[in-house]
Amino acid sequence: MSRAIMFQGTGSNVGKSMLVAGIARAFKNRGLRVAPFKPQNMSNNAAVTVDGGEIGRAQALQAWAAGLEPHTDMNPVLLKPETETGSQIVVQGKRFATVAARGYSAVKPKLMAPVLESFHRLKSQYDLVLVEGAGSPAEVNLRQGDIANMGFAQAADVPVVLCGDINRGGVIAQIVGTQNVLDDADRSKICAFLINMFRGDPSLFDDGYDLIKTTTGWPGLGVVPWFPHAWKLPAEDAMDLRHSEKGSAKIICLCLSRMANFDDLDPLGQEPNVELIMLQAGQAIPGAADLVIIPGSKSTRGDLQFLRDQGWDIDLQAHVRRGGYVLGICGGYQILGRTIDDPEGIEGVAGSDQGLGLLQSDTVMTPNKVLTQVNAHHRATNLEFQGYEIHIGQTKGPDCARPFATIDGRADGATSADGRIIGSYLHGMFSNDTFRAAFLAQLGIKSELGNYRQDVETTLDQLAAHLEQHVDLDEILRLSH
Repeated sequence: MSRAIMFQGTGSNVGKSMLVAGIARAFKNRGLRVAPFKPQNMSNNAAVTVDGGEIGRAQALQAWAAGLEPHTDMNPVLLKPETETGSQIVVQGKRFATVAARGYSAVKPKLMAPVLESFHRLKSQYDLVLVEGAGSPAEVNLRQGDIANMGFAQAADVPVVLCGDINRGGVIAQIVGTQNVLDDADRSKICAFLINMFRGDPSLFDDGYDLIKTTTGWPGLGVVPWFPHAWKLPAEDAMDLRHSEKGSAKIICLCLSRMANFDDLDPLGQEPNVELIMLQAGQAIPGAADLVIIPGSKSTRGDLQFLRDQGWDIDLQAHVRRGGYVLGICGGYQILGRTIDDPEGIEGVAGSDQGLGLLQSDTVMTPNKVLTQVNAHHRATNLEFQGYEIHIGQTKGPDCARPFATIDGRADGATSADGRIIGSYLHGMFSNDTFRAAFLAQLGIKSELGNYRQDVETTLDQLAAHLEQHVDLDEILRLSH
């Protein structure tokens, strides 16, 4: 019989995504057919699915942990912030609408049906569905029309494990306080609690753990010690990006305000010979940089202005004069060109902006989004690699005559005449070990990482073993239904 159980957090970033990934791998290793599910996610870090849609990157990692290809049913509602107050809504992998934050409450009632449809479809196909909440059920001001936490748990009749993060402090208040603000019906859906991210000796929390059990009446499923290898897994939140302080070669990533698909950089951050610097607002591009990467963006023209506000356009000119390399990926590629034209206002107010002009290319935003997994041929190294496209807009111009890659004979990207300025719409290229080594070799950097995907596999197995040791997985299976 198919089962499901939901993991909700006492707040955002308490480690729910990693817990679900590790538990998925643990149950997979036990021989169960497991699938991840998140009713609603908010992230600009998306993955392209086998059915030609997009979902949150965290669910793609959880699918990987479960031994599955990512599918749109695993994250039926994805919110992709475009401004401080507005987001694009993706439903079952396809763009549904763009709304302001205040307008979303009016849209939510329309979204429960596809959420439940996707959930029940997964549940009919797998032994166990591991559901991840979003934010916290304690945000009771958002309870009406909720599809992310208790609203979904009630509609789908799924039991809930409440997860708290002891690393940020106050975990007793987090859990007890959540119980206190929930109404009776929602409170009854919580069947247990779990403590995450403990640093040091977990036995030191025994008295606190017992206090939570006594006060709430909920059983505890364990105290999870800090997992030191978590940084090796693809991050979903830009706040989790790790500055790797090692290596003689310096690769700089400009952290844009609406940065998207930044997990492109994960394999570079693990290269022993590379110091990957996630450059924050207000910081200057170091003069010793070997490569500057302008990543993807959910608001290309907005991030172009953000880049200029930091003075990075001037820094980039100096970097290029010193003979440095620049790589623009997706929105970053568009920013490198001469113009970005959005006549229909697809990413905001309609209009046109002058790009950096480092590539002789021009971009026009179009309503049709490209979402596809691809096999590409890199022109400079004559190597094949796998990646994916997830973008709007078409880019043309003289430098496109020197494409970065070809895909089934179709050109992608552009390269400057001297080969130092490179643009491409392709994400995920650095996960390919042979390609990554050849690309770095062009910069005079020796790759020593080896097999990136195998490293992720090993880390997922280590995480599963970690949770087998510290979490009552048998009880999780018993509580699920």
